[in-house]
Amino acid sequence: MNAKPHMLKGLVAAAAIALTAAGVAPPAQARQAEIYTPLLSNLALSGYDAVAYFDQGRPVMGLAQFSTDWKGAQFRFVSAAHLARFKANPAAYAPQYGGYCAWAVSQGHTAKGDPTVWKLVGGKLYLNYDAAVQQRWQQDIPGNIGRADRNWPQVLR
Repeated sequence: MNAKPHMLKGLVAAAAIALTAAGVAPPAQARQAEIYTPLLSNLALSGYDAVAYFDQGRPVMGLAQFSTDWKGAQFRFVSAAHLARFKANPAAYAPQYGGYCAWAVSQGHTAKGDPTVWKLVGGKLYLNYDAAVQQRWQQDIPGNIGRADRNWPQVLR
């Protein structure tokens, strides 16, 4: 191949950006953030309120005025009360595996979790990439959680 080094770097950077935007994990040498956030954002759960999944049984968009940073990501909430509950015990409300797809983590890799494709299991919040992946994950929830627990957080490396 006769491409110049600066052109190759540009192509590699463009490919990495496109893959990340599509929810594909970056190369193995790059350590991923512990909390999944979209490209060019530090917003966890795409802005949905983590506490609302437990209280209201559905994802509800949070507000910037009720937000906090945890593990390098910003979490938003619908109320000061939800914010206070999260701050008192973030691990109780934050999605498992940092909001990455639970099925992907069970398979030994990462993919974005969609905050509208979720399930509460044993008092914990799990996200999946999409509805089709969630169907696959639900075929063996205990087995998939066990495998994902064994893979987490090493899968981020």
